[in-house]
Amino acid sequence: MKPDHIVFLLFLLALSLLGACSDPLESEEWDFQLLIGEEPQELGTLIFSGNKGVLKTLFREIELKNVEKNDTDISAELEYRRKPFQLEGTIKGDQMEAIMRNENESYILKATRFREAFVPIDRSGITYLLADGDLREYEQNIDHAGMLASLDGAAFGRGEKIYNGNCINCHGTPEIDGSIPLSKKFWSEAYKAGADPYSLYQTLSKGYGSMPPQVEMTPQEKYDVIHYIREEFIRKENPTQYYRFGKDYLASLPKGTATGPESKPYHPWKDQDYGNFFINTYEIADLETGPERYHSPRPVPYADEDYRENNFAYKGIAVRLDRGPGGVAKGKAWMVFDHDLMRVAGGWTGEGFIDWKAILLNDEHETYPRNIGDVHFQTPVGPGWVNPWDGTLHDPRFTARDGRQFGPLPKKWADYKGLYYYEGRTIISYTVGGTPILEELGMEAMDDQVLFTRTLNIEASEQPLRMLIAPDTNQVALVGEVGKLERKDGYTFLSIPVRTPLQVKLLIAKPNVQGLAAYTVRSPAPEDLYPLTRGGRANYPEVATSTIVPGQEDGPFAVDQMLPPFDNPWNARMKLSGLDFLSDPNQAVACATDGDVWLISGLANASGQLEWRRIAAGLFQPLGIKVLDGEIFVTCRDQLVRLHDLNGDGETDFYESYNHDHQVSDHFHEFAMGLQVDDEGNLYYAKSGRHAREALIPQHGTLLKVSKDGAKTEIIAKGFRAANGVCLNPDGSFIVTDQQGYWNPMNRINWVEPSIPPKFYGNMWGYDPPADSSRSGMEPPMVWVDMEFDRSPSELLWVDSEAWGPLNGSLLSFSYGYGIIQVVPHEKVNGQMQGGVATLPGIRFMTGVMRGRFHPVDGHLYACGMSAWATNQMMKGGGLYRIRYTGKPLAVPLGLEATTQGMVLRFAEELDAEKAIRPENYEVQTWGLKRTRRYGSDRYDRRTLAIESVDLMADGKSVRLNIPDITPVDVMTIAYRLADTEGNPLEGEVQNTIHQLRATSDGMMGHLK
Repeated sequence: MKPDHIVFLLFLLALSLLGACSDPLESEEWDFQLLIGEEPQELGTLIFSGNKGVLKTLFREIELKNVEKNDTDISAELEYRRKPFQLEGTIKGDQMEAIMRNENESYILKATRFREAFVPIDRSGITYLLADGDLREYEQNIDHAGMLASLDGAAFGRGEKIYNGNCINCHGTPEIDGSIPLSKKFWSEAYKAGADPYSLYQTLSKGYGSMPPQVEMTPQEKYDVIHYIREEFIRKENPTQYYRFGKDYLASLPKGTATGPESKPYHPWKDQDYGNFFINTYEIADLETGPERYHSPRPVPYADEDYRENNFAYKGIAVRLDRGPGGVAKGKAWMVFDHDLMRVAGGWTGEGFIDWKAILLNDEHETYPRNIGDVHFQTPVGPGWVNPWDGTLHDPRFTARDGRQFGPLPKKWADYKGLYYYEGRTIISYTVGGTPILEELGMEAMDDQVLFTRTLNIEASEQPLRMLIAPDTNQVALVGEVGKLERKDGYTFLSIPVRTPLQVKLLIAKPNVQGLAAYTVRSPAPEDLYPLTRGGRANYPEVATSTIVPGQEDGPFAVDQMLPPFDNPWNARMKLSGLDFLSDPNQAVACATDGDVWLISGLANASGQLEWRRIAAGLFQPLGIKVLDGEIFVTCRDQLVRLHDLNGDGETDFYESYNHDHQVSDHFHEFAMGLQVDDEGNLYYAKSGRHAREALIPQHGTLLKVSKDGAKTEIIAKGFRAANGVCLNPDGSFIVTDQQGYWNPMNRINWVEPSIPPKFYGNMWGYDPPADSSRSGMEPPMVWVDMEFDRSPSELLWVDSEAWGPLNGSLLSFSYGYGIIQVVPHEKVNGQMQGGVATLPGIRFMTGVMRGRFHPVDGHLYACGMSAWATNQMMKGGGLYRIRYTGKPLAVPLGLEATTQGMVLRFAEELDAEKAIRPENYEVQTWGLKRTRRYGSDRYDRRTLAIESVDLMADGKSVRLNIPDITPVDVMTIAYRLADTEGNPLEGEVQNTIHQLRATSDGMMGHLK
């Protein structure tokens, strides 16, 4: 959607109700549309009362001043978008047409007088699935007229969430079919049981035909979603079925005084069962004595906060300690293990786990989760074990500008190996000084007091070991025959002698707990944890199912909806963020941002049914997945994880930390994105920088290489802002996208040549930027991508499939921002990559698109996506799609060349020669950008370039636009209106960047040479 047309959204939010309460004897109502040309900008109700008037929409009222109106003419003054306008027009009977203008802008206002001609509605012949007596008692006393009159923009927003969370599965949208063909298409079909709001309410309440009664919805929820359906779909797309009503209709409705029970809050992030562990960044803070939340105010870049005293576990494994259903979110007691430092950051109890403040939890920016409840103990941000080589707690890790330290301890000191998940129990595996250790966090109840426990199995060590447990104000007791408790420097330590394997349990209590010494004698002996490292019964044995909805094949692409099972036993949100295939062509694996990994079966089944098995959970923001030699690797914010099924039941028993060199801070924006592997087995992912802030750590805004053994991480490119994924090119180079923002005038598609030292790609707020902030100090992008073409590009993918016909060998770009796919024709001129983007027709997803893979057997493209920050596609939380090329004419250029003569476009189809050579069938515009510390850039030096002539080239598929004034430019758009030799229209637009001009066309378009 074009930025200057964003207000078109208000067309969907038309007000049909406000006039219902007006007295027609004192006022008159008109339904109006405000248009620019033929495009509606606003829609609502125009009300006149005497010499006064007002334009009303859901979100605003615009007063008309100095109104002069008679039976034939109307004039008035108003303020619209903070600018003065004059309104002048004519009236013919019940029709009004006027011009609303000022010196720079003009709008057309069209209006129709509303005259209510109410006819009582007879619903006696409608056979509902439920009778009145089957409904809940409160349904007999609902104030239907009052509820209808109160519907507004907030109700529309609530209804949108309900529709996209539930109704869309069956009903779909005008662009995308729902899963049940018989479900009502609100935008095109007649309403057999009535289209007025109360009839729709009856259908929702009692059910009709194939529509089941929605017995769990409250009256408010029903009217909210009815409001959304009427204004979003019926009024816009199906106006003959739109029921416009007034006071007589409202007076006819059943009388009542109540609105029914309150709707339950929608908190899906805390309703999900994450399992009994959940990895994230956490701050441990006591509600009474802990530091207040503080974030630096503007201007940008935001100043660094002083968080040196805040207890952050940047790689925190939160473990539920009490038993019960619902996972970590439903617990009553927790501890967090910090696997950067091998420490327990703290333990707490209470009603509620955390406050859920995080971009991928409750959608809040510039924040992080903090515990809720009563903190019993906590430890400082520093090593959890004394350095066995020098006997100190001196922290040698990277120290950032703000005085904090980030990243893992040196592996020789301490090394996190992963965790075992055994029948709901979490066993953490790590080494200290090379000595293997298993640890389980737990709790025991002493009367009505909680004791936190740490059970450790420590193998024989080559040197003495000392572990920091808790402040010496806490009570600590030791259960076991080996080991010694010591107090020093304000803390209690556990000392372990040389060459002594042991099993030991620590009890940690509040200072005021009574009777700990006596309880220690009867506390169960420390358990042998090694039997729990071999796999147990499945933690998630249930299998969820979903349906494949075949896409329409009337265009070049058919999009099959492979709907995720949103109704699943764990209330998982299914925000899919990565996808890859197993050796069985019928199976794939997908990761989701809330921590899950899913095994998907049934891709090739004729039944159209999919089975989804949850094989892993609790991970930290997975945003990439790769199957390598049959093993599943997942990119998480804190580590690269390799999943192990130890007992062959299909579920992960051991979450191996394949690499945890990740430097993680509290900042919400530093996502770890994508996962690719080269022929040697090295792994690659991208890490974003901080938003509106300067980098703190070297990994902020980088492309990272992890050695094939997982032992080493290298930065091979830097200077990115928000790098959503990685594409590995056939020649060993990469493509990394970036998003418009500070120092980024526009979205970028970067062709990246890895190097040591790494090259710089533009974000001056990245770590260690060059002194030169001009363009010459950075690597230029292959393409600047305007927001009109893609709000937020994610990952790119090479087409490697003969099933995709002429697109085989092309490059695709997935759009997280608009839920589309674009082809990226490109070329290399004088060593510089450049190219453009053009949207593939007929592809629109319910979500943004994150990742895609071509199936090795059927050759179709499978893509997954989600809705969260910075996407326009919010209809579903997540989605899985299969995109099939149908062979029908393709209207996008597959090749693009910039020459000193002009632009060459190569299409897949042979072109109608007569149309192809007409200059008037093309329009070429250009503009430039300014790269500054500002967010984005205006468009400078806009020009429309004259096309002198057009040549149809020998292949019959390519045209050269001869443009005398062509020069290198940041952004060029080429609109075309052509046809193929069969008469099929080929219309569209490509947007490209020109760095260099080729002397002549050489046929290299669109392919890497």
